[in-house]
Amino acid sequence: MLTGLSGLAQRAKFLVNDNSTTILTGASVVGTVATAYLTGRATFKAARIIDAEQVIRSEERSSENGFVDAELTNKTKAKLVWKLYIPPFSSGLITITCIVVANKIASKKIAALAVASGISERALQEYKAKVVQKLGKKEDQAIRDEVSQDRVNNQPVHSGEVIVVGTGEVLFYDMTTGRYFQSTVEEVKKAVNKVNHDLNNHMYASLSSFYDELGLPATTYSDMVGWNANAQMDVQLSTTLSSDNRPCIAIDFVPAPFAEYDRLYDQ
Repeated sequence: MLTGLSGLAQRAKFLVNDNSTTILTGASVVGTVATAYLTGRATFKAARIIDAEQVIRSEERSSENGFVDAELTNKTKAKLVWKLYIPPFSSGLITITCIVVANKIASKKIAALAVASGISERALQEYKAKVVQKLGKKEDQAIRDEVSQDRVNNQPVHSGEVIVVGTGEVLFYDMTTGRYFQSTVEEVKKAVNKVNHDLNNHMYASLSSFYDELGLPATTYSDMVGWNANAQMDVQLSTTLSSDNRPCIAIDFVPAPFAEYDRLYDQ
């Protein structure tokens, strides 16, 4: 019995930890609504109390002095109603705490993911380098071409989905966003040089910068990733055949664009 309860408590603990950000965000939403409601209710009650006190004082002074002077000072009003605002103040404080804690947890998770992504990327680059060392550049390129061909086969091209940019008639497949477009190898290399120029002069550049140079629309993902001066970018081109039997050049980035590219890390 105790073992079962212990296991249930442990699973509940993991569930709360995994969903802590969601739980705190939900609590913040509820707290915001509760704070607004409690504040409004306290304000209505405070208005009634102050009005009643003014009436009492007005009657007392009228009977004693024959005139009415029931105006209350702000200090007197505060003494009369301050206790009414304890619930909304407490609710607001708890809400703010939930927001701050949720933000801290989310920041830690994002930082952990960024570190994990960096470690994985470094391990992948080391693996790729070892493959080239063991098999040679020709075999490595052959493997890349096969992988690119599989990606192209899994996403057949349709004429309505091809983005036409510039005057190029060569079909390209972007392996990062899964988009087909027409351009030239010269335009692609020109875009690479422009991004690396930005890296040298501005320390970082987003993936969207590369797409802008080619005339391709940016994406939400391309706005979030890029490169910095610690790792200049290049492209690897693989020759494939599209689903409609046209020669197609698949583009992959080396190194792959990464998040938080606008922060320079020692590598």
